[in-house]
Amino acid sequence: MDYKKIRTETEAITRNKEDFFQQTGNIYETVSIISKRANQIAVEMKTELDSKLLEFASPTDNLEEIFENREQIEIARFYERLSKPTLISIDEFLNNKIYFKKPDNNPSTD
Repeated sequence: MDYKKIRTETEAITRNKEDFFQQTGNIYETVSIISKRANQIAVEMKTELDSKLLEFASPTDNLEEIFENREQIEIARFYERLSKPTLISIDEFLNNKIYFKKPDNNPSTD
């Protein structure tokens, strides 16, 4: 998923509590779903950032070259300005973009 194109808040805002348990009926289940999705997004973003920064790594870098690499600094700043994974997952949840499945609470007794 391209998180650079997602337009959501970049800061936490006050939200209506009622919106969070309309889909699940349980606020704790909603928080669990949102947090699991936020972790998935964070891992994807971290992997993407690491792969881009790996292009700048060289085995002969000295301390001066590490601090003076402007392209690497710009890439890191770009990722810092993106919306946080939690805010992205909240937006996805409220817009019904997250697929989740409730476990069967009534196990069959054979």
